[in-house]
Amino acid sequence: MIFMTKAWAGIAFGAAMLMAGTVYAVELKAGYSLPETSHYGVGAQVLAEEIAKRTNGKYTVKGYPSNALGGEREMVEGAQIGTVDIVLTSTGPVGNFVPDTLITDIPFLFKDYEHAHAVLDGPIGQEILDKFPEHDLIALAWTENGFRNLTNSRHAVEKPEDAAGLKIRTMENPVHMEAFSQIGILPTPMAFPELFTALQQGTVDGQENPIGVIVSAKFSEVQKYLSLTNHVYSPALIILSPVVWDGLTDEEKTAFKEAAKVAAKAMREKVRADAESGVETLRSQGMEVVDNVDREAFEKALEPLMAKYAEQFGKERLEAIRNYKY
Repeated sequence: MIFMTKAWAGIAFGAAMLMAGTVYAVELKAGYSLPETSHYGVGAQVLAEEIAKRTNGKYTVKGYPSNALGGEREMVEGAQIGTVDIVLTSTGPVGNFVPDTLITDIPFLFKDYEHAHAVLDGPIGQEILDKFPEHDLIALAWTENGFRNLTNSRHAVEKPEDAAGLKIRTMENPVHMEAFSQIGILPTPMAFPELFTALQQGTVDGQENPIGVIVSAKFSEVQKYLSLTNHVYSPALIILSPVVWDGLTDEEKTAFKEAAKVAAKAMREKVRADAESGVETLRSQGMEVVDNVDREAFEKALEPLMAKYAEQFGKERLEAIRNYKY
């Protein structure tokens, strides 16, 4: 069934290409999970401008914000078979498609933004991107969501024992779920479009996301406490359907990659700006902010998992990331 769907998508794209050669431009659909005002919206807009410019208008990109094309996992599946052209997505669900990306989700792996950028934009990050075609996906560039922080509606969380017993929504990602279980949290995997209602109804006590996501998703309306744990650096990806990729010339492939790099840079700048102003925004909206989180205690609580990660991903690979010179 997937083969047939992908085949028909390829035929449809080929027909669009023929029209592009005569009168019409090819309009590509780019889906993402947050509003247009978010860093995803910024990335989609810049990507559209750069692709149109670099292909002389042969390709245009129309953004579909706020899960209009489905949740992140659904959009990545759509990219595989050609029903979605471009996806701007967190790495959360991507590990289910490209297991090599899971290494980036290990808690406390990256020291700061500069460290993460150096690793992902260098040979280590490129090696992971090169794995995507094996799984019927094309990864154009790494970008980011930022460092993730914990919110909940029950009580302030300063140390691991404060979080024990909380039912926290996590991404559909085994590395994240395992880490939270180790702390004593009850991880509840859930697609992002379902999250606000789940928090509102008390189905889960809390969630974890970068500051910019917490602000743009308006979680302050349904969450009382924000703990600045910075427990995981959350990359994001700009993914292209192989149905589109296979129809591009070599020059167009280069144009798409370069456009994605410019979009990724714009997203990163927006993430940093949101992180710097977002905490005060959330505080002004009534959230109680815990900024004296005992990060050392959280890291210590996760130590038993590190041996497992070393075995799963390779000790040398983990050390190469931790000790990367930048």
